[in-house]
Amino acid sequence: MRLLCLDIGSGTQDVLRLDTEQSVENAIQMVLPSPTVLVAQKIKAATTRGDPIVLVGETMGGGPCTHALRQHLGAGFKVYATPPAARSFSDYLERVASWGVQLVSSDEVASLKIDTLIRMEDISLDVIEKALSCWDIRFVPDVVSVAILDHGAAPAGESQRLFRFRQLEHLLEQTGTLESFIFTPAELPAYFTRMQAVVRSLDRKAPLVLMDTGAAAVLRASLDRVVAAHPHRLAVNLGNSHALAFLLDGSRVLGLFEHHTSRLSQAKLEELLGKLISGELGLREGWEDGGHGSLVMEKGEGPFLVATGPRRSLLASSSLSPYFATPFGNMMLAGCFGLAQAVAIKFPEWRDEIERALLTG
Repeated sequence: MRLLCLDIGSGTQDVLRLDTEQSVENAIQMVLPSPTVLVAQKIKAATTRGDPIVLVGETMGGGPCTHALRQHLGAGFKVYATPPAARSFSDYLERVASWGVQLVSSDEVASLKIDTLIRMEDISLDVIEKALSCWDIRFVPDVVSVAILDHGAAPAGESQRLFRFRQLEHLLEQTGTLESFIFTPAELPAYFTRMQAVVRSLDRKAPLVLMDTGAAAVLRASLDRVVAAHPHRLAVNLGNSHALAFLLDGSRVLGLFEHHTSRLSQAKLEELLGKLISGELGLREGWEDGGHGSLVMEKGEGPFLVATGPRRSLLASSSLSPYFATPFGNMMLAGCFGLAQAVAIKFPEWRDEIERALLTG
């Protein structure tokens, strides 16, 4: 069987096309600029030209494209956006409108007569299919699996960051494991608006599995052969924008925290990891420091520390002596390998085939 695994971050989108009849090392692997980076580049180009822009498409990740949008508006140039595209910047459309963005319906877009139309979306299988066709690669995935970080649409007046952790706690109550963060479209909570947009974008017959980005990287890092020998572990994924740590006992989650990587020094990160292990990390501690939050169900003692992610160098000189996981020799594809494992979990009929391919690698 063929799996297409897409890990969409703020800096890169990592792509794995895994054929279970081949070795994992021979799978097609790509690390490309993330969709939000590509959209930001298009907005910046329009700013340089002094052109008004129209944003259409689906809700996607913000980050770089939000910064580019604010600069475009700050330079005095017009921005029009359909409601789904505008929600990429905030779930509250009145907030986006307060920046100066003019909201328009899809029917109104054609009447605007503006040349620079920018499509917003986290996923475009047509682009990947076209790229692979240049190498005569047949693109017919049996399953598509996607990892993104979805903050969730918080009710008005509630902190989006604290809302996310309240929902993560609710999800963990169901299984207590990383499997709590794996969804089929039918299982996907309505408040995960970014994931819901991915479901709409992938209007295809192939089954779809979705997962939180940090959990996907930690899931596969846990199957690194060195890591596998340490069931009691603290796994940290240091992404370009977000840092997510899971304290694990086997597959059981004892605690976690999430922060913005840019706000973390080595000392601050070590402090948070220590408090997570001791069970002293409060929900609002990371939040008050500009991060997301934390959950502590049980404390741990002497866990094996494993790190992954493009910003893992933050712990390079740490006295905690972390192990840098590189599943199949490719750290950047850790999330994609986790997504392959997620498909095996959600589809028992394919589990043996997928896990046999992964374990062989």
